[in-house]
Amino acid sequence: MKAVENAVTEPVESGRRDCAGWVVDAIAAPQLEQIRAAGRDEAGNPVSARVDREGGSPLRCCLRETRPGDRVLLIAYTPPGAAGAYVERGPVFIHADRCDGYTDVHEYPPGLSHRRQVVRAYDNEGRIAGGILAKGLEQLEEAVRVLLERPGVELVQLRNVEYGCYNFTIRPVSS
Repeated sequence: MKAVENAVTEPVESGRRDCAGWVVDAIAAPQLEQIRAAGRDEAGNPVSARVDREGGSPLRCCLRETRPGDRVLLIAYTPPGAAGAYVERGPVFIHADRCDGYTDVHEYPPGLSHRRQVVRAYDNEGRIAGGILAKGLEQLEEAVRVLLERPGVELVQLRNVEYGCYNFTIRPVSS
């Protein structure tokens, strides 16, 4: 996997915002409500709320980090976009109670932009079609732009480097 500085062919201008053509997808609220109501995640595992005393855990419902005292659930989740052998299920944190979700769907989530992440592209057959390692808002936005411009790429997933956990999906508006 290439670091963004090796994969990017155009410099990123300070303050440049290319996100209007993208849609940022957190885990859908109806899916989260179903998990909370059932008390089980999509894998059938029982879930129970716990208090995050330190904060700093990435939330996939509202795409920010927890604050000390937030009540969270740790659930198994399979993100969209992959097919066949590329499908991955992994642990993600969500609020234990309903929250407002992520509403700035044309903006890269600022609450997660400081994390080192792998921006992983998937094609229209659900296969991995490239990846770029990036950190910081400008690098992350540029990595998303570069990958979404590749022919056949349908969406990108953002994943934490340290644990490999899924954060969210970005897809072109036209998808």
